[in-house]
Amino acid sequence: MEENIKQNNIILEAREFASNEIRPFAGEFEENGGIPRELINKMAQKGYLAASLPEKYGGLALNPVDYGFFTEEIGKACASTRSILTVHTSLVGETILRWGNEQQKDYWLPLMAKGEKLAAFALSEPDVGSNAKGVQTSYVKQGDKYILNGRKKWITLGGIADVFIVIASEQGKITAFLVERSFPGVSTSLIKGMLSGKASYISEIQLDNVEVPEENVLGKVGNAFEYVVATALDHGRYSIAWAGVGIAQEALDAMVTYSRNRTQFGEKLRSFQLVRGMIGDAVTKIHAARALCIRAGEMRQQRDSDAIVETTIAKYFTSKVAMEVANDAVQIHGGNGCCSGYPVERLFREARVLEIIEGTSQLQQEIIANFGLTKYYKRKKLK
Repeated sequence: MEENIKQNNIILEAREFASNEIRPFAGEFEENGGIPRELINKMAQKGYLAASLPEKYGGLALNPVDYGFFTEEIGKACASTRSILTVHTSLVGETILRWGNEQQKDYWLPLMAKGEKLAAFALSEPDVGSNAKGVQTSYVKQGDKYILNGRKKWITLGGIADVFIVIASEQGKITAFLVERSFPGVSTSLIKGMLSGKASYISEIQLDNVEVPEENVLGKVGNAFEYVVATALDHGRYSIAWAGVGIAQEALDAMVTYSRNRTQFGEKLRSFQLVRGMIGDAVTKIHAARALCIRAGEMRQQRDSDAIVETTIAKYFTSKVAMEVANDAVQIHGGNGCCSGYPVERLFREARVLEIIEGTSQLQQEIIANFGLTKYYKRKKLK
C-alpha cells in the first residue's frame, strides 16, 4: 500500500512539474531548437531520468503501469521532452539494466540517473530503418579493441548524448557497443527541418575508425539483434504507446476547451452535433487506448510471455488514435488549428511520427497478424 501511494505521488508531482516547467514552454523549445539543459537537470534532480530503474542506481523504481502514467504526463506537456524518457530511460537505461554486466550497470546507470551522462540509441541508418538486421555500420576486432565505421541517422538526443548504444555488424554478426562521444572519430550533426521532434536534438552520427574497448560490448558479441535490439525496441514501443495516449489526451483537452469557448453562428461549437460526434469518438478511442497500455503494463509486470506482442498491439493502436484525435482537434480549431499559436498544430505533427518510429504501423500490423494467425487458428477435429 505504501509503495502504491509513493508511486501515485510521483505521478501527481510529475503532472504538476509538467504543468509548470514544460507545457508553457513547449513551443519555445521548438523555436530554440532544443530542450534546455536546465530543464534536463531539473528532471534529473527529481529522478525522472531513471523513473523506471531500481533505486540502487538512483531511479524511482516505478512499475511498468505507473511508468506508463508518468510517461503520459510528461508526453502530454511536450513530446520532445517525453523523448528523453523514451530514449535515455527506456531504450538505453532499461537495456543496460537487462543486458549490461555488473560493471557496466554500476558505472553507467547512476550517471544516467543523475543526468551526468545522457544516452541515445543508434540503430537507424541512412539506408536502414525497420530492417534492423541490415545495418551497414561495421566493426572488426583488433587486439583488445573493436574498430567501428559507419553512419547512423535519425538518432533522437544524438546531438547532446554522451554515450550511444551503437548497433554494428561484422559479416552478419550484429553486436551492440557502448560508444562514448569522447572517443576519437565520433562526430554528430543536427538534422534540421524535421516535422516533429524539433527540440529533441535528432542527429546523424559519423563513426570513423572509432576504437571501442572490448569491455564496452553490451551483451555478447554477435547476438545483439535477438537480445539487445529486441529488448530496446520493446521498451521503446511501450514508451511510444503511452506517448500516443498523452498526445491524444492533450488534443482532446484542447478540442473540448476550444469548443466550449469558441462561438460560431451565434452558438458555442460544443452545441453542433458533428463537433460533439468528434469529441465522443475521441473520448472512446482514448479510453480504449489507455486500457490497452495498462493491460500491456500489467503483463510486463507479470513477465507474461505475451507481453511483447501486447505492447506491439498497444503501440499500433495508440499511434493511430493519436493521429486521428489530433487531426480532429485541428479540424475543430479551424484556421487556428493550422497556426503554431495553438498547441494542436504541434500535437498533429508529433502524432504523425508515432506511426513511423519504433517500427512503422505496417510493420506492427505484420507482427500482430503473425500472432493472430497462430493464436486464433482453430484446427478441424478429426472425425
